[in-house]
Amino acid sequence: MSGARSEARDRATEQLRRGNAWRLYEIALWIAAAAAIFVLPSKMLLLTEIAITALFAISLDLVLGYAGIVSLGHAAFFGLGAYAAGLFAKHVFAEPVTGLFAAAVVSGLAGFAASFLVLRGSDLTRLMTTLGIALMLAELANQLAWATGGADGLSGITIGPILGVFAFDLWGRTGYVYSLAALFILTFVARHLVNSSFGLSLRAIKANPVRAAMVAIPARNRIIVIYTVAAAYAGVAGALLTHTTSFVSPDVLAFHRSADVLLVLVIGGVGYLYGGIVGAVIFTVLRDWLSVSTPQYWMFWIGLILIAIVLIGRERIARWDSFLPASLQLGIKRLATWRPGATLRESR
Repeated sequence: MSGARSEARDRATEQLRRGNAWRLYEIALWIAAAAAIFVLPSKMLLLTEIAITALFAISLDLVLGYAGIVSLGHAAFFGLGAYAAGLFAKHVFAEPVTGLFAAAVVSGLAGFAASFLVLRGSDLTRLMTTLGIALMLAELANQLAWATGGADGLSGITIGPILGVFAFDLWGRTGYVYSLAALFILTFVARHLVNSSFGLSLRAIKANPVRAAMVAIPARNRIIVIYTVAAAYAGVAGALLTHTTSFVSPDVLAFHRSADVLLVLVIGGVGYLYGGIVGAVIFTVLRDWLSVSTPQYWMFWIGLILIAIVLIGRERIARWDSFLPASLQLGIKRLATWRPGATLRESR
């Protein structure tokens, strides 16, 4: 019995080690994101928006994709972080990195408090609870005009240089580098989190909460922790938006923010951190292109594309390489699963 247990533990350790190893496509993605600074200098604002949306999507993926908690009001933490960063810069300290920590703490505490409400109920109840929290915060932001500026938004925010050295420029390059650095660091942290024993326990809770409880996984504590972490992530994304635009309005708490980030995950894939990044790229670029090409009907085309994805199935789209010759398919598979330190044969 002890031998079987030891073997199972070794297999789990090996699985976690392989999960934490970097894949070739991950390295290529981050190199491409960094190269965009020089290749696409005129698209810095769009790229900044993609980085912020991707971080917001990763935040939602932590609770939806890994813990199985549905949410229609995740913008509550995004908006709370945006307002926290704006008020912190206006009244306390204008240095943005310090503002990121302040926004993460405020949103994390709000997430911790909200997690006890989320625990009380099933999926439908959670949808209504999360939506209700976001609507309440939006109304508070609208009514507390003396602090938030009300419907006109919080203006007069002056953001200082990053770490006292790197000032924001008019072309958005500093803003993009700043947002990309935050996205990379937090994705790195989230990657280790979901590929740890804690992440495996979350997947067990999502798959079958009863069975997880039978093997002594404390589902309640795990959900509270991941919901708090996800709220802090969303708060950082909101703070990045405030820092790069120097403005906050009740729009950051609006329902469409929660709906948009849900669509991003639908497009990119749920339960897979890079799905949020890929979905943010596709959704933001599509929205930008369609809103310029057909300003009156861009939402129609977005809806049509989403319907097509649902009908065709994202899994079929992801298997685009099945139309290629078998030898080419094998080569692509080896490259996609290649890890530093491993031969191509071992990566299969």
